[in-house]
Amino acid sequence: MTLLQYTACALALAATPALADGHANWATSDATVAFGSVKKGTIGEVHHFEDVSGTVSEGGEVTLTIDLSSVETYIDIRNERMLEHVFASIGSAELSGEVDMDDINELAVGETEVVDFEGEVTLGAVSADVEAEMLVARLAEDRVLVTTADFIMLSTADLGIDAGIDKLKELASLPGITRATPITVRAVFEK
Repeated sequence: MTLLQYTACALALAATPALADGHANWATSDATVAFGSVKKGTIGEVHHFEDVSGTVSEGGEVTLTIDLSSVETYIDIRNERMLEHVFASIGSAELSGEVDMDDINELAVGETEVVDFEGEVTLGAVSADVEAEMLVARLAEDRVLVTTADFIMLSTADLGIDAGIDKLKELASLPGITRATPITVRAVFEK
């Protein structure tokens, strides 16, 4: 559903703080973007993307790519329907943005800091602005863990996928599927 796209935004956000000392590009070595959905008004479920990659340049430019075909909802037919009706011909979601490296005072190993991220997520021909706070923890001189400090909430209308969500609702005979989705991101970046 739209959660996948939202997760792409979240992951990109997470990647930006990783460049705290900024002499080389940082790349994801382990990344997860998870999203939630609520159907029938009371049944909450957690899903994720299995193929997420990204980099942060020494100048603070963030690029994140989520392979939408790697969606995992834990129900095979739902995975297939999401790919066919929500993501159709869209192969990936792209997240791009910048991080002000001055906002990240060189963290010592073991230190953490909350940083702001602003960027844009693109899904096919539709783009949406994204803002988030990310928690950055320096695990080693060349490893940084980035995770969402709070949920990122995105709307399916902003991503242009409402028609696909309507189709999923119809196919599953559901009275409703939420149109706003909480997203979390966890990524380890290495230099």
